[in-house]
Parts: sequence; C-alpha cells; structure tokens
Amino acid sequence: MNLVMTILVITMALSSILAIVAFWLPQMTPDAEKLSPYECGFDPVGSARLPFSLRFFLVAILFLLFDLEIALLLPLPWGDQLDNPTETFFWATAVLVLLTLGLIYEWAQGGLEWAE
Repeated sequence: MNLVMTILVITMALSSILAIVAFWLPQMTPDAEKLSPYECGFDPVGSARLPFSLRFFLVAILFLLFDLEIALLLPLPWGDQLDNPTETFFWATAVLVLLTLGLIYEWAQGGLEWAE
C-alpha cells in the first residue's frame, strides 16, 4: 500500500507542477505573420488549408479497423496450444463476423463509393 501511495503522490505532484508551469508560461499571441504558411522563403502559391474530403477519412478509419483486425488475429495459430482452443477460435470468429458485418453495412450505405 505504501508503494501505491508513493506513486499517487508523485503523479499528483508532477501533474500539478506541469499545470502551474503551463499556466505561468506566456500565452502565444498569433498575428498575421505567424499564421501565414512558410514555404522555404518563397511566397505561397495557393492556400495552405485546402478542404479535406470526408471519403479519405472514412477509408483511413476502415484501414485502421482492418489493420487492427490483422494484428489481433496474427497470434491465432498459437491459439490451439491454449487450454481451451475452441473458445479462442470462437472469439476470433466472432471478431471476424462483427467486422465483416460492419464492412457490409458500410458498403450498403454507400460509404465506400467515391462518386456522389
């Protein structure tokens, strides 16, 4: 219990110190020069803040989901060495089915279509 209290006190002290230092630091005052884009000393050709398509965001989120799925399922071949491999394979199949249903739903709603 003594170790837990020590860690709690250190955590509270560190977070308090960081909050006080952040409060005392001078606030940055943005002006036109600081907000303008810098391109290696040249005047910018166009706007630096172009609109971003939501389609790219959706595809990126789907990529992250399926990338996470692969990362979770890579150790599956070692699942048969566990005490209860049937339960392991059941949960892996449940994850696959859930993500597949989500992909089918996204596809049916037109979230993967590029043309509007």
